[in-house]
Amino acid sequence: MAVSTITASQIDALLPQTQCTKCGYPSCHDYALAIANGDASYNQCPPGGAEGIRRLASLLGKPEIPLNPSNGEERERPVAIIRESFCIGCTLCIQACPVDAIVGAGKQMHTIVPDLCTGCELCIPPCPVDCIDLESVTPGKTGWAAWSQAQAETSRLAFDRRKIRLVREKEENDARLAAKAVAKLEAVNAEATQNEAEAAEKARKKAIIEAAIERARLKKLEAEQKAQNNE
Repeated sequence: MAVSTITASQIDALLPQTQCTKCGYPSCHDYALAIANGDASYNQCPPGGAEGIRRLASLLGKPEIPLNPSNGEERERPVAIIRESFCIGCTLCIQACPVDAIVGAGKQMHTIVPDLCTGCELCIPPCPVDCIDLESVTPGKTGWAAWSQAQAETSRLAFDRRKIRLVREKEENDARLAAKAVAKLEAVNAEATQNEAEAAEKARKKAIIEAAIERARLKKLEAEQKAQNNE
């Protein structure tokens, strides 16, 4: 079967959904899309390992090839563990986790839910106190032998839910800022001026606020158009 007849969804269904970005793309779906478009090879997924390459090769009608070492190596599946006594509650690891596997809040101790962690390692670099370690939970088992289809589907759903949550939170924050800007503009318009200097200052503040509102409107419009193009 030619690659051109294969959809990104078919390819994505064969990926482990760890969302680790080791393939060079921001998500498993983006990697699948790159393979479907001929922009990436099918041997760039370390979590899938040799078995993952076999599955993709079979789908694509391609030969089995070794994992590209520049993307990493096949290994036992790790789970991240926070040394909680050193955690300062900065939330940077929470922001980095692609599947919301880290529980905590600002200035409070964080902890990782092992059943949700994909071992992606994305939480480690941003930690300012280096209190996150990796521990193998599949001794002697690597690639798909260390990861089930059910786990992949759970991770896919968690990743998708997180994306939806982030979009919602951004929209809510943008709405709050827009409401504040409108209220501020109304307050400026209601200001009385006694002389030319005060009138000029009022006009200056009004222009700044109106420009900010217009930037926000254009940014929202751009985001909506981008979302429509991705549908």
